[in-house]
Amino acid sequence: MINKEFFLKGYKSILKHDSPAIALGCCFIAIGALLKNLGFNIQESVFSTMLTYALPGSLVMAESLLVGASLLNIFLAVWFVNARLYPMAVSLFPLMMHESQPKWKYYFSCHFIAVSAWLIMKSNYKSIPKEQRIDYWIGIGTATWSIAVIGTFIGFFSSEYLNKDLMMGLAILNPIYFLCMMVGASKTIQVSLSVILGLLLGPIFYFLTPEWSILLGGLVGGTIAYLIGELNVS
Repeated sequence: MINKEFFLKGYKSILKHDSPAIALGCCFIAIGALLKNLGFNIQESVFSTMLTYALPGSLVMAESLLVGASLLNIFLAVWFVNARLYPMAVSLFPLMMHESQPKWKYYFSCHFIAVSAWLIMKSNYKSIPKEQRIDYWIGIGTATWSIAVIGTFIGFFSSEYLNKDLMMGLAILNPIYFLCMMVGASKTIQVSLSVILGLLLGPIFYFLTPEWSILLGGLVGGTIAYLIGELNVS
């Protein structure tokens, strides 16, 4: 069973001063309003957030529905977008693995992988006994997931008060939070350079190929940052 003490400790972690709770909730308020404008009812909107959870996947699904994409294309698009979470899982779960814990906890908690929950766990895992880290992680994931669902609910019923500009502003709060957290947590030259180069190269590539600018900016910027970091070490 899940250890209640560490589960609640993880759940309460969203109340800290550096918590992503407010930014995450604001983003899903925008998602809730967007889903209502697309014709979803409240049950479909909330259920969508419960299953998709991560913000980019929800946005891709909504945009795909807006342009009339098929269900197969929507599934593949959301799947590819959420594949970015795989490296997070690879880096996080070895820190939580313990022989005393049942495997179902690890499979169950994979659904909670998102940048917000990942950042909280990476910042606090050393203070948690390894055998209890999975319970702490489930608490974090449940908390951030709950905020996403509540945000969707609020956004759905407040959509008539949100214009396009306000919805866009709410939607980008979470990425800005992530950017600030990444910069603040930068411990190596590679991380700092990758963020800076990504910010610079993204707009440049946009003039060459708008559809691929973010991917190219991240790929090229990250590669250059890695190479510079390796040269600096050697």
